[in-house]
Amino acid sequence: MDNVPLKFVNHKIEENATKVTYRPAENTGTVIYNLSLIDSADYEFAVGIFREAFRAGLVVSDRVSFLKEGDEIESYKIPEGKTGICTICSMTLDSLLLRKGIPINPIGGGMVEIENMVPRRFTAMLKYEYTTIDPISVMISQGNTKVNEVIKNGNGSITGNIREFHMEAESTVFGVIEELNSSGFTGVLDVGAPNTSLLGVPVTPNYQGFAMIGGTNPVAAIIESGRSAEVRSMKGLIDIGKINYLSDY
Repeated sequence: MDNVPLKFVNHKIEENATKVTYRPAENTGTVIYNLSLIDSADYEFAVGIFREAFRAGLVVSDRVSFLKEGDEIESYKIPEGKTGICTICSMTLDSLLLRKGIPINPIGGGMVEIENMVPRRFTAMLKYEYTTIDPISVMISQGNTKVNEVIKNGNGSITGNIREFHMEAESTVFGVIEELNSSGFTGVLDVGAPNTSLLGVPVTPNYQGFAMIGGTNPVAAIIESGRSAEVRSMKGLIDIGKINYLSDY
């Protein structure tokens, strides 16, 4: 058997980012997606959680598809007794910035403390350059999220990720954010000032931090509620037209 070299998450992000063709204004092209699996019996409960998370601003986008057993997504078939949940990965943002010629350095993902609906700091983080496993999936599997608490009273812990960009690109970055917001792609936690730490995470000199909500926070809330779920972040690429809207359910 050939030896397959380890591929760290930062390299996976770069590879996916170069393949994304999403154009927010036209609502066309491919995006990076996450795929989660839940028990089919929990479908109605999961839809309710997604609606609550959306109202609380804890999702990346209003786009989500619930897939029945036997349905296929990019050659993967949903197993018997399971419901698939396809969401847009926040790393899609990185690809849009790269297409604008903005140098992006993905830093890492982890847990973000929320107080009165305001992000305060990262309390745990795995840097992308040091791990081959998606940090968001790791944080959710450890059971340390408190997404339901944030939904109910505005205090708790959610998953998030952070990257940095050169400060000369600030106006272009905010232009991309505005374009995404108009297309229902939300989830921006905070954008830092040049040469300033963001949510407790230091940035490279002449760079600014940019933090986003993790794309699978509603799934973390499902797990917190005692239901089983499997999270597969950054599963691959999918045409945006194949992902429905939350309002469809």
